[in-house]
Amino acid sequence: MTSWRIPVAMTIAGSDSGGGAGVEADLKTFSALGVYGTVVITSVTAQNTREVRGVYDLPPDFVYLQIKTVVEDIRVDAAKTGMLSNPGIVGAVADAVGEFGIRLVVDPVMVAKSGARLLRDDALEALTRRLLPQALLVTPNASEAGVLAGFPVESVEDAKRAARAIHDKYGVPAVVVKGGHLKADRVVDVLFYEGDYYLYEAERIESGCLHGAGCSFSAAVTAFLARGLKLPEAVKMARGFMDYAIKYGVRVGGGHCPVNPMAYLEVPAYKYAAIENVRRAVEALLENQALVMPYAPEVGINVVEAPHPLYATSPGDVVGVEGRIVRAGGRLVKVGDVRTGASSHLARLVLALVKRGLKVRGAVNVRYGEDLVERARRAGLRVVFVDRRLEPPELKSREGGSMEWIAGLAGGEEPDLIYDVGDVGKEPMVRVLGEDAVDAVTKLLSILKTG
Repeated sequence: MTSWRIPVAMTIAGSDSGGGAGVEADLKTFSALGVYGTVVITSVTAQNTREVRGVYDLPPDFVYLQIKTVVEDIRVDAAKTGMLSNPGIVGAVADAVGEFGIRLVVDPVMVAKSGARLLRDDALEALTRRLLPQALLVTPNASEAGVLAGFPVESVEDAKRAARAIHDKYGVPAVVVKGGHLKADRVVDVLFYEGDYYLYEAERIESGCLHGAGCSFSAAVTAFLARGLKLPEAVKMARGFMDYAIKYGVRVGGGHCPVNPMAYLEVPAYKYAAIENVRRAVEALLENQALVMPYAPEVGINVVEAPHPLYATSPGDVVGVEGRIVRAGGRLVKVGDVRTGASSHLARLVLALVKRGLKVRGAVNVRYGEDLVERARRAGLRVVFVDRRLEPPELKSREGGSMEWIAGLAGGEEPDLIYDVGDVGKEPMVRVLGEDAVDAVTKLLSILKTG
């Protein structure tokens, strides 16, 4: 038996049928952060990434019953609210929060990403009068902060004034004004708490996904509070969590793409898997030195693997061998460790193939040999020849341009091997490709063992 108890959080919010926001985003966030999530549904929406087509509010007494039923059996270390569309629901939540002493984060959801109103005017009055005074924290975005504070919020200084004004006006101990819509080069979230301001800065992710960002942020703060973090640290950690969720958003639908809370777990998980695959592949190469040695190029051999396509966006995401595998004392030797960012050219080739929708994520390079290419053809593998002399000069001079050009010549089918016979300053090279690093090296060894 163990004395450890899993932290428990509760989301009191609407359901998003598109899965990107509301309780769906909250529960993903709780799970990603190691918190057991309980759920109280306030409204059911018919929505997708483009629009909200319908809203059905649950009866306030049933909202209260959900909270009561969970609390009476399962402790709740922290809770958050999202969509509370009418004053009856706000009142039911306020009654339950007061009765059961729930630590509460309020996300004052007013408008959906698509522009649909999710909070009625009379519900706003109930929210500010009944719920905010009982909350520990409220997390408005710039426009919501402007409504609550009573003046436009456009700059970081405006956000600081608004956070203090909301605290003074409604008695909520802590206020975070989220900085995504503020006029600043970087995203700056502003926390006012116990008389002090805390500013949390992050890079703007211009190509990121934002549907459900507010829900996930408040859920992340709630999860970290449930885990026992102090409020300023919980907000800081939630800010870092959202960088993952926004950068690696899920590209579904034709409107505002949803954030991806699971990226917080999946990025390191896929990275670990790729590192393990490359290590296994390198071991296989070094165990077959006699076969591989004649094809070791002057520049050395590298073995690479890109993680899941969703998380492979730059050479820094691709796993390779630092310093490559080189000839030393009549043997092949791995120079450095296996890590992300340890390859440039081969990593760029794999990335270019991934971006074309191909299943290739692993590769190994060896010196060109006509016999090796012929063996591959006899084995029925798809072999692609690239004449480096025909490469456009503007691509040669642009970093990564050569590998993108080579990937383009592979066409829409899965290549097994891409080779060239060199050019001025370019060593003749064979690149064996696979679904992962182990597959690529296995394929290479199979070719070399073919008579």
